[in-house]
Amino acid sequence: MNFRRQNRPEALSFQIAPMIDVVFLLLCFFITSQVFSQWETEIDIALPTAKTGEVPQRLPGELIINILADGRTVISGQEQPEDRLGPLLKRLSGFFPGQPIIIRADQKTPYQHVIRVLDLCRQADIWNISFATSVPEE
Repeated sequence: MNFRRQNRPEALSFQIAPMIDVVFLLLCFFITSQVFSQWETEIDIALPTAKTGEVPQRLPGELIINILADGRTVISGQEQPEDRLGPLLKRLSGFFPGQPIIIRADQKTPYQHVIRVLDLCRQADIWNISFATSVPEE
């Protein structure tokens, strides 16, 4: 008597089509996020240099505030006047407490413009603030 089953289960196989879909979506995500991160650094700002300056690791969701030499502030490629910047920062801190902010000010920007942005951050209860510098050329 033969009690063995005649139907053997199919061997497990690797499904390549879903894997290709996942890899393609990851590729699209990283290419898109790289483009958005470059937009902030392409603004024509000559950063001040610091001997201890280093290129930091970017945090997810950080906001970069660019302060041009004439005092204008630019966020995500759009100029933000002071009357719109304050409410924007307040909404941001309301939704995301501890939101990281990077201030990129031109080396010729008067100090009063940097303090104005810092004051708006303080009014919005934003405390996680960093300043961008560049490494001196040798």
